[in-house]
Amino acid sequence: MKGLVVEQVVSGSIAEELEIQPGDRLLAVNGQPLRDIIDYSYFTASYDELLLEIEKPDGELWELEVEREAGEPLGLTFPPPKPASCSNNCLFCFVHQLPKGLRKPLYVKDEDYRLSFLNGNYVTLANLKPPALSRIIEQRLSPLYISVHATNPILREKLLGKRGIPPVMEQMRQLAEARIAMHTQIVLCPGLNDGAELERTVTELAGLYPAVQSLAIVPLGVTAHRQNLPQLEAVDGVYAREFIAAWGPRSKKLRKELGEPFLFLADEFYLKGGVPFPPIGEYGDFPQIENGVGMVPLFNREAGQALRRARPVGSFRATVATGVSAAGFVGDYLEKLGQKTGLELALLAVENKLFGATVTVAGLVSGNDILAALAGHDIGAALLIPDVMLKEGEGLFLDDLSLEELQRRIGRPVLSFDSTPSGCYRTLVALQKVMKKKKPRQFQEESGCS
Repeated sequence: MKGLVVEQVVSGSIAEELEIQPGDRLLAVNGQPLRDIIDYSYFTASYDELLLEIEKPDGELWELEVEREAGEPLGLTFPPPKPASCSNNCLFCFVHQLPKGLRKPLYVKDEDYRLSFLNGNYVTLANLKPPALSRIIEQRLSPLYISVHATNPILREKLLGKRGIPPVMEQMRQLAEARIAMHTQIVLCPGLNDGAELERTVTELAGLYPAVQSLAIVPLGVTAHRQNLPQLEAVDGVYAREFIAAWGPRSKKLRKELGEPFLFLADEFYLKGGVPFPPIGEYGDFPQIENGVGMVPLFNREAGQALRRARPVGSFRATVATGVSAAGFVGDYLEKLGQKTGLELALLAVENKLFGATVTVAGLVSGNDILAALAGHDIGAALLIPDVMLKEGEGLFLDDLSLEELQRRIGRPVLSFDSTPSGCYRTLVALQKVMKKKKPRQFQEESGCS
């Protein structure tokens, strides 16, 4: 259907004064039909006088004239666009390696330039039609996040599992000429897009700087459920060390040539290889933080700040869960935090049985894997869970186990916390305040998921 269905109307807003209500459909702005929230933002951004075409649920059509102060919001919110599905068949696709029985949205593959602009989702542009490319340029949808993987067209088709895709460098040159900013990534598959092919890809992408503002190299993920799929070699410790030795200096060279940090190696290389991280200044303004680049150095910096602020809290014991790859730096922080606060803080490094032991990040830890790891473990007063393990706003792990159910099964309070050093400290302080007010049994029954 055409237009956008109103999800919410902000109290006291222009929209409320105009008697627009949730469920109404905004068809057009100043005669421009609306396809999605990007159109809405684009066509309302630069005009103080607007003509809104509204369709009521009963089919009645309204035309509303709006005069507003420059930049004054209308007060309308809309649902996010439904993602366009991905028609690629990437050799390394993580979705293809998921076990059965997880919630349905986890099996959805999206490939939508709109979500790249709105949310920072990575897209390959392999399914991008010329009208969509023209729209990106016309409406200045910048920045975009692009999965390149290889600039060699033949190799790229092999990696994406699709023939006849547009040459990505031609697409990106058009975007660069239109001054669209781009952040890029390469999922590294040993023996396929490394070596000379990686050198070609990095060189060609660096040639589009400053339009291409950053490039991250991340190792492919391999789960225990990779069945009936092409054989791929995982990145192990030896490979990671050799890779850092070769590409760490190249990253520094590019930073010197371009004047800004450009090429970033994912934290996972350093964790797998047991190699010290670069100085935090080499991460610039962390343009690839959501891609797992610079998270550990940033954590360590924030840990130092949190420890300087920390004060004595109490004398109880608590357990903090994390993934295997984070155990070293999280455990170091908890030991120092325990010394500053007087608490006994135990680390629970959870082995991933759902996806397999090769998957070690905290964000893919399941609730049942936590239960398995807790066997014979003295939890203490409470179990703390970083919120990166949970579905936002719903308190569910990947296997649909809820925080409430986890708490019931272990017989101790389970608290989620903002996945930062300060977030952990604040939750421990809050825990102590609750414990002071309640008797132990009452606390166990009434405190719970936050």
